[in-house]
Amino acid sequence: MKFSPCVDKCTYEGTHCEGCGRTHAEIAANKKLVMEVVNFAQEQEYENIEEFANAFGQSVLKKLKKAAAGK
Repeated sequence: MKFSPCVDKCTYEGTHCEGCGRTHAEIAANKKLVMEVVNFAQEQEYENIEEFANAFGQSVLKKLKKAAAGK
């Protein structure tokens, strides 16, 4: 399955958003995960939030690539 980001044309009827095509369950899980990361960063009181967000994203990407390669 290919990830489809939000395009700000959200719909709430049915099982899928007509804007991005993702299921409402996937969207809800994604929002929950993002809020967990936001809450963590706020609890740590990071002053350099851009650096944290970039490092976090790079770490996730690195781990996903390793998992895809079977390592």
